Parts: sequence; structure tokens; C-alpha cells
Amino acid sequence: MDTDDNLTKQIEEVEALTSIYTDDFIIDSETHRSYSIKIKDNNNEVILSVTMPSNYPLQAPPKYEFSAPWMDRKAKENLRYSLEEVYLENIGETVIFQWVEKIRETLQKIKPHKEVKKEKAIDVETLDLSQLEINCPEITHGEVIIDRKSSFQGHAAEVHSLDDVMAVLFKLKQNKKIQNATHNMYAYRIERQAAKGTTILQDCDDDGESHAGGRMLHLLQILDQKNTLVVVSRWYGGIQLGPDRFRHINNATRQVIQQAGLLKK
Repeated sequence: MDTDDNLTKQIEEVEALTSIYTDDFIIDSETHRSYSIKIKDNNNEVILSVTMPSNYPLQAPPKYEFSAPWMDRKAKENLRYSLEEVYLENIGETVIFQWVEKIRETLQKIKPHKEVKKEKAIDVETLDLSQLEINCPEITHGEVIIDRKSSFQGHAAEVHSLDDVMAVLFKLKQNKKIQNATHNMYAYRIERQAAKGTTILQDCDDDGESHAGGRMLHLLQILDQKNTLVVVSRWYGGIQLGPDRFRHINNATRQVIQQAGLLKK
């Protein structure tokens, strides 16, 4: 009986979301009950992707991920915390509309971007490390580029979901040398099939090296990369490289994509 009640609530919610958000509501897969909603405000955009499991909403929340390449790590963590709070306040009820409006509310509060120096964060997300041996995509490690005692190395993997991205990031950080790198910046682009065509889930992180993640993501866009994650580790050698560091980061990015056989895949 609960299964029928869940399905009824899901159908009603989808109809409501379609009516409210019209063209911004995208059906990714009717079979898997996966959907994406574009939320725009204050010249910023977030794409919320959700999947409704069979026991949603009465027994479980929807699975979700969001794409916001312009948002820094702390803001993403705060937004995830806010979405979890919304769910906890509405256990057993449909929550996707509330999530969308919480994201919109967050966008409305964002002030014009100011460049700030970021401290090195420990991890991107909390994840059970024991899970990393399960379904972790194959990782290719590129050649090391050395300039004035600084070293740069790219790592690439074919990814098809945010879970793949997180698994690769944490798998890499099981390597003490990579974990102890001065910066581990990354960028990814994932192609998602939808009823109205394809959408791209993409994001990046500087990990303290200002603008590096954004430049890596821009390179992936220029190369039209899909289902690709690239991480570049930098070990600082004590001598500032200036703009040359971005050249090395871009070269490490392109080189490891090609080495992994992912170039223009």
C-alpha cells in the first residue's frame, strides 16, 4: 500500500513542479524518475538534479546532486546542510519544491563576488572511505611536470555521476603524497540524457589555487569533454611561478585526458 501511496505522491509532485517551473523543469528519465530543475537568480544559476526512489516520500528522501561551478566549497556545504534541514523538517512529505525555493532563497542572499583567499580545506564531502573500493572508476595518472621545484601532475577518470566524482576524489586522497599536495584542484563535466535533449552537469574547485579550477573547467568546455573528471595536484617548491603555473595546470589537464583516452570522447 505504501508503494502505491508513494507513487501517487510522486506523480502529483511531478505534475505540480512541471506546472510551476515549466521549461526550467526537465525530465531526465521517466523510467528512473529522474528530473532536473534550473534555478536562476541574481545572475547565478544552480541545476538541481533529483531521483525519486520507490520509497520516496514516505520512507526516504529523494537522491539529489546540484551543479554550481561558480559557487565556492563553503557555500556548497552550507547549501547541502540547508537542504538536509528542509528534509528533516518535512520527513514523509514531498520536498523538492521546498528544496528549489531554498536554493532560490540562497541565491537571492548572495552578494556580488569578492575575491578572497581560501584556506586549504580537508575534504570536498563526507563519504565512507570503505565504499571507495566499490565502483570506483579507473584513474589514469599523468606525467609529472616540474618547474622551479614545483611539481604538477594530472589525474583523470571517466565519470557518469556525482558519486563517481566523489569516489575518485577520495580514492586519490588515500594516496598520502596526493593528499599532502599543496593544491588538488579539479573540474568535471557529465552528460545527462533528458527527454528534451542532453544537459551537462559540471563543476570545479580551486582548492586554494585561485581561478585554477575555473580555468580547468573552461578547457574541458573548449575541448567539449563529456563524462570526464580531471584533478591536478601541485606540490609547491617555494618559488612563485606567477602565470606559468596556469600553463602547467592546463598542460597537465590536457595531457592526462589524452593519456586516459578520454580526449573528445
